[in-house]
Parts: sequence; structure tokens; C-alpha cells
Amino acid sequence: MKDKDKENKPASPVEDDDRLDIKKSVFEVNKELRIQRQKEEEAQQEEIRQRIAEREKKRQEEYDRRILEEKKELMRLKQGIIEESEEIHEETEEKVKLSFWKKIGNFLYHNKWWLGIAAVFVLIAGVLVHNVLTKKNPDVIVLVVCGDGTIGNSPQLKEYIDDMSEDFNDNGKNEGAVYFIHRPDNAAGGYANGSDTSLVTQTNSAESVIVIGDSKFLEAVDPERDLIDLSEMFPDNINIRSGRFYLKNTNFAERAGLEESDIPYDLFIAVRKPQRLLYTTEEDMQKTLEKDLPVLEKIINDLSE
Repeated sequence: MKDKDKENKPASPVEDDDRLDIKKSVFEVNKELRIQRQKEEEAQQEEIRQRIAEREKKRQEEYDRRILEEKKELMRLKQGIIEESEEIHEETEEKVKLSFWKKIGNFLYHNKWWLGIAAVFVLIAGVLVHNVLTKKNPDVIVLVVCGDGTIGNSPQLKEYIDDMSEDFNDNGKNEGAVYFIHRPDNAAGGYANGSDTSLVTQTNSAESVIVIGDSKFLEAVDPERDLIDLSEMFPDNINIRSGRFYLKNTNFAERAGLEESDIPYDLFIAVRKPQRLLYTTEEDMQKTLEKDLPVLEKIINDLSE
């Protein structure tokens, strides 16, 4: 019974203090060990830094000494005290012998940007040469500028121009061309579909002088300055008004494979006046005019029957 009571008896404060002191001493020992290890690591790091600093110091001193000696030797050489220096040595790189293919690879590697630029120019030149060699050279070009695509896209209109043309380029056949530029009602539409750019290009070149147009074309040119007065060339033709040959109530609808209702009252044939322009000279336009005049006469005479 006494032993049991002894076991159940609470521990005295003195015994609790002993256990606390033991636990505390363990923590302190661990702490001291960590501090000691940290100090040892710091000491090792410091020793390493000192060794590195010492090596760098010796290397710098050796470099400075060598530079100083070379300066002294250079002064002696310049003053003629000595003829040859043992301190100053000319460094020569050993020439590496490369094989043929390695030389080519080395050249391509060091000049890749210039070769790339050259390749682009060669490609562009090739395309231009191909376009020149393969470009069709029609006997006559008729420019169609109007707001109605039915007229400009008519296949029979091109066939009619072929029939009226002559073999100016001596290729054994009559071959004309129709360049259609659609002019929409709104100005923004002309910019969006590229017709503004096409019209500026064509009206500033000497490729074509014969134009089939309507009021949309007149808005883009100055008739008095840019167009020839056809009444002087065909004084008795009743279809010529304001210097232009109007196509309504002529044979044009039949010749172009269209209905008479497809031909608006303001559709006409006009001829551009030779003059100096952005992409041509007056002389070049005059040559085109002289070549195309026989075609113009055949068309107007045929449509006036």
C-alpha cells in the first residue's frame, strides 16, 4: 500500500527542476555545436577567400612586373641601346590549314547575312527577268474605266478588240488586251479595291491611249487637258459630242456581246493626249498614239455603220 501511494504521489518541485535542467542543457549543447560548426565554416570560407586574394595579388604583381619590364625594353629598343628584346615577343598565331569543304563552310558562316541579302536580290531580279520574258506584248491595249463590271468583264469585248487590231508586234496574229478598272460609286470603295492605284498607274503611263469610259472616268481626269478632241479627227460623225465618241445607240452592244440596256448613255470612247507624265514622256505616248490610231479609226467606223 505504501509503495502504491508512493507511486501515485506527485513529483516534488525539486525533481521537476532537475528534469528541466537536463532538457535545457541538451538544447544548449546543440546550440553550441551549431555555433561552433558555423564558426568553423566561416573560418574555412575566410581561408579560401584569403588564398584566392593572395593568388590574384601575385598574378597582378607578376602582370605589372612584366608590363614594366616590357616598357623598359621598349624604351631601350627605341633609344637604340639594344637591338633585340628578350622580354617582348611578337605573338604569331599558327595558321590553321582547312580542307576545301571546311573553307566553304567557314566562308558561308561568316558571310551568311550578306549572302542572304544577295540571294533576295537575285530572286527579285529573276522574277523581273521572268516577267519581262514571259509578259504578253499585245498589239493594242484598250483601257476600260467605268462603274459597270458587265462591260469591262465581257469576253466578247476582248475578241472585238482582237478583230479590230493589227499585228504590230509581228508575232503572226492580231491580239489586243482590255484593262478593266472598276470605279465604284463611293470614293472609299475605289481605295479599298485598288482601282485608285490602278487608274493612277495607267493614266500616267504610255501603255494605252484608247479609253472606254463613263462619267466616273471624267471625274479622274481633266478632259480639256488630258483628252484629244475627236471631232477634229471625225468631223462629220454624229456620235461625237464634247470631243468623245458616245456608244449608246451604236453597234457596240452587239459587238461586245451585251444587251442594249447594258450600255449607259454616258459611255464613250476617248483618246488620251500625248504629254509628259509620271511614268512616261510625250514622245513615248505619241508613238503609242500613232500605233493605235488605225485601230481607233476601224472601231469608230465599224460602230458608226
